[in-house]
Amino acid sequence: MKNEEKMTFREAFSLSFRAFKILRKNCQGLLESIFCNAVVTAIIPYIGIYFSARILNELGGERRPEVLWKWVLLTVAVTALAVLLKAVTARWKYIRYELFWQNEVCVYNDKMLRMDFCVLDEQRTHDLYTQIRQSENSGGWGFYQSCRSFEQGINAVISILSALALSVSLFTQLVPETSEYAFLNSPLYILAFLAVMGITVILAAFCSMKAESYWVTKGFELNKFGNRLFSFFGFVMYQRERTLDMRMYNQQEISQNYMSQNNPFSVDSVFGRCAKGPMGGLMALSAAISTVFTGFAYLFVCLKAWAGAFGVGSVTQYVGAVTALAKGVSDLMKTLGDLKNNGVFLRTSFEFLDLPDRMYQGSLTTEKRADRQYEVEFKDVSFKYPGSEDYALRHVSMKFKIGERLAVVGRNGSGKTTFIKLLCRLYDPTEGQILLNGIDIRKYKYEDYLQVFAVVFQDFQLLAFPLGQNVAATQNYDRKRAEKCLRMAGFGERLDSMPEGLDTCLYREFDEKGVEVSGGEAQKIALARALYKDAPFIVLDEPTAALDPIAEYEVYSHFDELVSDKTAIYISHRLSSCRFCDEIAVFDHGQVVQQGSHDSLLADEDGQYAKLWHAQAQYYEKHKDGEPEEL
Repeated sequence: MKNEEKMTFREAFSLSFRAFKILRKNCQGLLESIFCNAVVTAIIPYIGIYFSARILNELGGERRPEVLWKWVLLTVAVTALAVLLKAVTARWKYIRYELFWQNEVCVYNDKMLRMDFCVLDEQRTHDLYTQIRQSENSGGWGFYQSCRSFEQGINAVISILSALALSVSLFTQLVPETSEYAFLNSPLYILAFLAVMGITVILAAFCSMKAESYWVTKGFELNKFGNRLFSFFGFVMYQRERTLDMRMYNQQEISQNYMSQNNPFSVDSVFGRCAKGPMGGLMALSAAISTVFTGFAYLFVCLKAWAGAFGVGSVTQYVGAVTALAKGVSDLMKTLGDLKNNGVFLRTSFEFLDLPDRMYQGSLTTEKRADRQYEVEFKDVSFKYPGSEDYALRHVSMKFKIGERLAVVGRNGSGKTTFIKLLCRLYDPTEGQILLNGIDIRKYKYEDYLQVFAVVFQDFQLLAFPLGQNVAATQNYDRKRAEKCLRMAGFGERLDSMPEGLDTCLYREFDEKGVEVSGGEAQKIALARALYKDAPFIVLDEPTAALDPIAEYEVYSHFDELVSDKTAIYISHRLSSCRFCDEIAVFDHGQVVQQGSHDSLLADEDGQYAKLWHAQAQYYEKHKDGEPEEL
């Protein structure tokens, strides 16, 4: 796998630079606010160090009141201004960070909305996105870590520059030649001091980076697996659709067992042992090395002060500056290490964002015909899903007559839903052609072609918004048309009982006055939504699966009024619906094994349709008044 390949600094810098470009475009003002706040935050400690040294030197020297007042007033004024700037930039940064998550989610959402459905529908795509979210939730890895590294890097660079400005004079102010410590003026001692600082900084940073690298070397797969477990089993009892099964079968017990037995973040897990062992040890060693250098810096500075190179007040300045310099260099190296570690997670983000589209988008405009004279033809169409060796459809040929009612029936897995996905161009055929008015549908503009179809999928979804907006799929809509479609779909009686009519909110996620609708009522709303679109083709996948027999009969008895002059295509397991259709296509093992009217297919007693019909016949006995009776 790509994420198992070694991450180089060159690739890490390239990925981080690309992440910064995306953040600058989609999270406007974020990087700028981070930069300004980091600069001010990094400078503030050095303001105190510098002015404190001036005041202490004056107190230890001539003690002139006018000079002391000058330094005190300057200290208060500059510190107050810096703190004010820090507060302003911190507020700016805080607001930008609060908007970060919304803007960052839009980056992935935009990609999912733009990508071909066939790519979006692949398991690999969902695995990549899940991995991105899990890495972000567990350790902030990815774009968020890029922001943190940017902030840490700016802070470290400003700290280094400020510390250098305050510590240069440590080496230029010489010990008097008459002093027994005059040897400290030798360039060799200065080089030795810098060498010790360099070695300790590098060692401390290396230990810290090595400890952090365990998140990648040991924690990458564990993070992915652990968060997947937690995101499911940790919240399974909060999911309303699962509450009945949880209560009846005590499913919380198996959930808790999986959580406890497969928790990669427990103290006894591989990652837990790493945290208690090498990770903790390396971090402790890093801190110890930094402390050793601090002691060495105190020794060098105090010796020069004792020998008379500078006043006592400067000791504070030089010790603070030199230790801050070492910390700044260490922080910068650690930031580089974080960039490299984060590169592995950014690699996953960009693998998702770079998923290529495979479908040609077309250039022809779909003809807008007032007479709805559209004709669709399947010509020897075969299809197999990506990664599969088996054909889901094989050599399907048929033509839809204008205004025809076509029923598509067959056992589960016979290819019915795949047939609809190809018709709506959610996938392209592996072999053969699908024609609209004699032209290959791949040549039409994709968005234009989609407008020809209104589909009610078997697993349709409604939103927790007002009823009218659900029907029209937009905020501004034709209220009379929406109401008419709802009544045509059999939702009129329920609509009349709703307190705010079309403005009644469905469900209660966003409105405590919202109403809950049953599965059958939701299916009627979905049917009304398809009618509102008023497309030439209406496709219904199990349109009455959630309706009771009476409601189902009402829908079918008004079927001609519902679809009007549209071409209607049904997918149904309830063969009673086939009586209302002009043509029936019987699928079996991905092929059309029979095609004809209800009566002609039923007359073939050895055919697949007759077998399916007789298996269901007991459920379609009739009363004398013509309505179905459920036995």
